[in-house]
Amino acid sequence: MVDMDCDFFAFSAHKLYGPTGVGVLYGKKVLLESMPPFQGGGEMIKEVKFEKTTFNDLPYKFEAGTPNIADVIAFRSALHFVHSIGKEKIRKHEQDLLEYAQHELEKIPGLQIIGKAKEKVGVISFIIDKAHPQDIGILLDNRGIAVRTGHHCAQPLMDRFCIPGTARVSFAVYNTRFEIDELIKGLMRAVKILS
Repeated sequence: MVDMDCDFFAFSAHKLYGPTGVGVLYGKKVLLESMPPFQGGGEMIKEVKFEKTTFNDLPYKFEAGTPNIADVIAFRSALHFVHSIGKEKIRKHEQDLLEYAQHELEKIPGLQIIGKAKEKVGVISFIIDKAHPQDIGILLDNRGIAVRTGHHCAQPLMDRFCIPGTARVSFAVYNTRFEIDELIKGLMRAVKILS
């Protein structure tokens, strides 16, 4: 954080195989000290009087009430998991899956991959002619295949491409080529049903 010299930095635990609803917020001390707490509760105050409230020192000033203890412990385990495998090994595995999946998806009639950046991560968004992304998602879900569908918090981009949204598949360290083969079979079936 010091090298990046950023004022604030945040990330979610679930992006690192951890639990949902917990993450990390880094902030420069001078900025955090100048900000008022956004939430009240135990631990975030030093002293309360009718005349004045004195807020606690950092980080307690922003930690009102009982913290999400169990998920923070689970997040620590997730960080150890990533560290034990190694980020580079994970990146190579995801890159292999990305290249394999992209090659196989390009064989499906009417399927268009949205976004082919050279340095992209293990995520592929796509559309299929005459098929709504939600329908694709439902048909795949019926076969036990999980994809995301919709705008993916990028509705202006979808509007720019004049599409209702995309179906999106993402890869992680636990995914396999076999799962990609199952995705392809499911999409081939979906194309037949939806055309």
